[in-house]
Amino acid sequence: MNGAELFNIGGVIPQLAVKAGIKTVRSETGIGALMPWAGRLWFITYVAHTASSGSGTGLFSIDGSFKLEKHPESVVGTYANRILHSPTNQVIIGPHIIDVDGNVRTFRSLAEHRLAATMEHLYDPEHMVYFLTMEGLFFEANVHTLGASLIADLVDELKLTQNAKPHFKAGWSRGGRVVVANNTYDEQEFLGEKADGRLAEWSGGEWTILERNPFNEIFSIMKEGAPIFATGWDRASAILKVFVGGSWSTYRLPKGTHAMDHMILTEWPRIREVETERFLMDCHGIFYEMPHLAYQDRLWGIRPISTHLRMIPDFCTWQGLLVLAGNQVTPIWDSNLLAGEPQSNLWFGKTDDLWQFGKPKGWGGPWCDTKVRAHQPSEPFLMTGFDQKVLHLCQTSERDVEFTVQIDFLGNGTWKQYDRFRVPNDGYIHHEFSPGFSAHWVRIIPDADCRATAHFMYT
Repeated sequence: MNGAELFNIGGVIPQLAVKAGIKTVRSETGIGALMPWAGRLWFITYVAHTASSGSGTGLFSIDGSFKLEKHPESVVGTYANRILHSPTNQVIIGPHIIDVDGNVRTFRSLAEHRLAATMEHLYDPEHMVYFLTMEGLFFEANVHTLGASLIADLVDELKLTQNAKPHFKAGWSRGGRVVVANNTYDEQEFLGEKADGRLAEWSGGEWTILERNPFNEIFSIMKEGAPIFATGWDRASAILKVFVGGSWSTYRLPKGTHAMDHMILTEWPRIREVETERFLMDCHGIFYEMPHLAYQDRLWGIRPISTHLRMIPDFCTWQGLLVLAGNQVTPIWDSNLLAGEPQSNLWFGKTDDLWQFGKPKGWGGPWCDTKVRAHQPSEPFLMTGFDQKVLHLCQTSERDVEFTVQIDFLGNGTWKQYDRFRVPNDGYIHHEFSPGFSAHWVRIIPDADCRATAHFMYT
């Protein structure tokens, strides 16, 4: 087809849809990764599991006239990894590696694994990369010979509980450290009965567990001093971890939806550079502008763009367009009897179009029935970019507790008192902020030990 024949409906070109076979096992056809390269837009699809049939899925590319092609090297699998291997001028996407002329080779020994991330090698970046599978297997592979060897089983290294369901989603390496994310989370995590989510790092020795909450994205740029970002969540809110200045800091963000509070429902939300030195973050149903820099080792320039319910496994910029990958409704082993053929498509538009997706709104806070200590501040919670704001506070202890609400309107850690609120034992209050009131961050400090919930509603 040529440009004159393209049929575009709201940024979607139906002719570019990719579909899986409907014979035998019907799975899904999510588009797991996008990479502009060698004059084309490349993308890889994923089925729910390697046990799925998935016929028709694999490695695809689109040329400048929007002609869709499936590559002969294509294999069926569950893939969402992508990276540019700069030393050899090759892109790795799924189990495939593509040179500057568009020639494709395949890491055959890795094709049967569910590939979640590919990372730069710590010790031999000229010739090697790391691969992380959803099951937590950590490989190193040679980009010339395409041979791979297993380094570690992260289910064991990170001490997941017996019979845990690993669901590793992301990995990144920079500055002599590898950081990985596992987003295992179901009702047992919600109830506090177990904690198999992980954010962990490795510098070649022992693995260090940073968080026992579910995390699903890690991102940075290969620039000295640039922050490393990691996103996840817990019962209270979405979580943003930032490594800058030699240490990790924790920030909290509202949830835009409850539909992503499960490990299999958070399919690779991403952080990407979509305009030069402009980042875009998709986190728990909300798009955000992200800063490229962190001054004074602090992060402050985060602004919500829109709330959405799309499943967006990846996004990128291509030919001046913002491209969102999709994972449209599919049967997934016929668990949904009102879905038929597994299929997905791309969305093409401008970055500015995201402001039309849905006005920013959400909920969450630093505490959800949490044991808190006297005079210990909560982690900062995002406050800017939302219209109407309400704080709900309750606590259980042996006495009344006074909570000091502080705001950081400069974003540099300069906290100022907003107000104090006294909450009786087993009591509750709420506070409505004046219309238009805003600050970058808000935090809360109790004057006594208690079990507290601090929950913000942004509408």
